[in-house]
Amino acid sequence: MDLKEIQELIKFVAKSGATEVDLEIDNIKISIKSPAIKRGKLIEEPQPIIQQIPVQEGIAPIKTEVIQPIAQSQAGDTPDSPEEDNEDHLIIIKSPMIGTFYRKPSPDKDTFVNIGDTINPGDVTCVIEAMKLFNEIESEVSGKIVKVLVEDSSPVEYDQPLFLVDPS
Repeated sequence: MDLKEIQELIKFVAKSGATEVDLEIDNIKISIKSPAIKRGKLIEEPQPIIQQIPVQEGIAPIKTEVIQPIAQSQAGDTPDSPEEDNEDHLIIIKSPMIGTFYRKPSPDKDTFVNIGDTINPGDVTCVIEAMKLFNEIESEVSGKIVKVLVEDSSPVEYDQPLFLVDPS
């Protein structure tokens, strides 16, 4: 294969639009790589983009982890206020995930629960937004909401206390 045939081969490959051709004739190996050209413009080779996109339909209820009554104070400890003495029997509802805590299903709706409301297992207590998905957080206990420990629209961490519930 002479130089003229190689040049013609290069021109042919360029006109065909192929970006890479490997050719082997007898003991000669030819590899032609050309940039992608379309309508007279250079086209950059696409770079692969790896992105994980969670797929979920609707709002999936998520069960919360219920921690039994707040630990009893150790011997010798005295409560700083009378209110702490009453919190020994309360149950803490904690966040099952990292995200943004919302007390309402949408800005124009009422809150899911308020202080003094009675809840039962399966009742939605709040919504936590994680990666643009709104997850309803359901109660696993029954009782009366005594305290809301997180401000509306604030970020929460995994296992962060959200509510105090009086089971009696």
